[in-house]
Amino acid sequence: MIRSTATYRRPLASLSALFISCAVAVCASPVAGQGGAESGPLRAEDLFDLELAADPQISPDGRLVVYVRQRADVMTDGRFSNLWVVGTDGTGHRPLTSGDFSDSSPRWSPDGTRLLFLSDREGSSQIHVRWMDTGETSVVTSVTEPPSSPVWSPDGSQIAFGKLVPRDAPSIAGMPTPPPGAEWAEPARVIERLVYRFDQLGYLPHGYYHAFVVPAEGGTPRQITSGDKHWGGGGIGGTQLSWAPEGQSLLLSHHPSADGEEVFITDTEIYEVRTADGSATQLTDRRGPDDSPVASPDGRYVAYVGMDDRFQGYQLTQLYVMNRDGSGSRSLSLDLDRSVYSARWASDSQGLFALYDDEGVTKVGWFGLDGGKRVLAENAGGTASAYSSASFSVAINGSFAMNYTTPDNPSDVAFVGRDEVLRVLTRINADLLAKRTIGEVEEIWYESSHDGQPIQGWIIKPPGFDPSRRYPLILEIHGGPFANYGARFDIEKQLMAAQGYVVLYTNPRGSTSYGEAFGNLIHHDYPGDDLHDLISGVDAVIEKGYADPDELYVVGGSGGGVLTAWLVGHTDRFRAAVAWYPVINWYSFVLTADMAAVGVRYWFPGLPWDNVEHYESRSLLSVVENVTTPTRIITGEEDYRTPMSESEQYFKALKMLGVETSLIRFPGEPHGIRRRPSHHIGKMMSTLEWFRRYAATTS
Repeated sequence: MIRSTATYRRPLASLSALFISCAVAVCASPVAGQGGAESGPLRAEDLFDLELAADPQISPDGRLVVYVRQRADVMTDGRFSNLWVVGTDGTGHRPLTSGDFSDSSPRWSPDGTRLLFLSDREGSSQIHVRWMDTGETSVVTSVTEPPSSPVWSPDGSQIAFGKLVPRDAPSIAGMPTPPPGAEWAEPARVIERLVYRFDQLGYLPHGYYHAFVVPAEGGTPRQITSGDKHWGGGGIGGTQLSWAPEGQSLLLSHHPSADGEEVFITDTEIYEVRTADGSATQLTDRRGPDDSPVASPDGRYVAYVGMDDRFQGYQLTQLYVMNRDGSGSRSLSLDLDRSVYSARWASDSQGLFALYDDEGVTKVGWFGLDGGKRVLAENAGGTASAYSSASFSVAINGSFAMNYTTPDNPSDVAFVGRDEVLRVLTRINADLLAKRTIGEVEEIWYESSHDGQPIQGWIIKPPGFDPSRRYPLILEIHGGPFANYGARFDIEKQLMAAQGYVVLYTNPRGSTSYGEAFGNLIHHDYPGDDLHDLISGVDAVIEKGYADPDELYVVGGSGGGVLTAWLVGHTDRFRAAVAWYPVINWYSFVLTADMAAVGVRYWFPGLPWDNVEHYESRSLLSVVENVTTPTRIITGEEDYRTPMSESEQYFKALKMLGVETSLIRFPGEPHGIRRRPSHHIGKMMSTLEWFRRYAATTS
């Protein structure tokens, strides 16, 4: 039974550009640059014209915002990013950097006169500093390993950052030395760590991540932390750290007893480390992750996020504040029932700004030390995906900047002043959207046939939608599984709608942003009853009268690929299915994936050989003999999150059972298949082609 619906419409005064809709097939659209200027539907090659606003950083005085503007290049099939600036009054929007480089992580100096950023324009990623009055830029570092998370000291004289300290990799002992001029094969890789490769990163280098400090005008970086342990990030993605307000120490986290091998440590503690001698004081001590520490401007408190680890599949991350010495820790978000992240102190040290997701909407909230809470802004995010992807920053006066998205706006920069009114400052996709129409997005709530759980979803209607017609329906399923879709622009789903499909995407049980109890409905039970939530959503749309019950299709990625295979193993209602980078065999997954330890500890009751029946009953091979739906599998060859071997098992199983199937492998692609824009297009084209192949009628 449908509970309620709501339609998202563009406000009359909105700065969001209007999409113009159409219904020609993606496969018939011209190549970019060849007749692509005319108005019409959203097309596959529009991926090359779509731009994204990320990491907006407001100046200390609240007058300017610098952000990362991401783009794809049709000639090199690459992705690049540059820095742009805009006034908080909407004026002066212009580039600060240009060229086919990766410029990222802009951070204002405390006095607002300089801007540091990371860039590979020198050939490798290094820290740069730009003087805002003259535009002169210096290269501050010249290190062999990429720096991460650079942050100014409070007086602006130093920059702290994280970096790998390399160690020699293990090798085969006793190997002879090649004679001069000989060309021997590349040597064997000796593996001795549990996590030796990671999705997006490939094979991991040997060494440990540590904190460094370098003079802001350049010089030799000085290592602050030490030991055979990762500091401030578990060894993946660099080191996260912050300065204490006196400028004499750094705040960061690490596992006090890990030997550095395990990068999925979930029992981290917060330390204050003196920059003078590297001496460390432990501030927290409990079972569970404590991370992202930030000291209050007055130096009295440290805020951080964490939880008491109960080894559940989904656990809320709470916002804590403790005294500077580690005493008196208390949660500021205990009664919220939502995970809180990315906390930023107010300049008067009376509370914090932070992000949280609530029923598919990312919000900026206020958390006062006095217990007060309120929502300051909504619709943070903007990666052209229905997933949450928000970032924001706060000025001294309490105004803040954030990236911004709605169902009809892919990505922009927004500003919220002291009046708490949101103003969209940019229109970075106005040129593209002026000649394209997208499908209208409608929110829907319905009840699961399994137990009456209220489930939230969204329907995208084809451009030019006619409610008297019946349209084919695509069910698109999110991954995670502990994640959420929401009222955010999604290029993939809009491309499906542009082909004349009604698209349904939902947040079945296990999704985040609905509280811990809802998320843990799939604890040690995934995939499982979530299939009823998904089918109930399909039935709710069919009840509306415009979805053809004989033209149903299903697709999902990662955890959504799992549920796609689970659905076709339980029902033959779908004419065709596409599983993007799925897990098929949980037993092999926890022994091959980069996140194997997480699966064993949190998604299952233990090791697979001790829980064989549990693993096998939830593996997709347990229902593969029921599949009659034509099913295509699409995976990247460098996917280490859901390795290619998973897709190969499913393809071979379907083949041997005589089910119509197809396996598509994208070279050089990690999880998600977005590294190369043309591959991202290929993922969508091959999905829609498979659905058209098995349509009841052809047009």
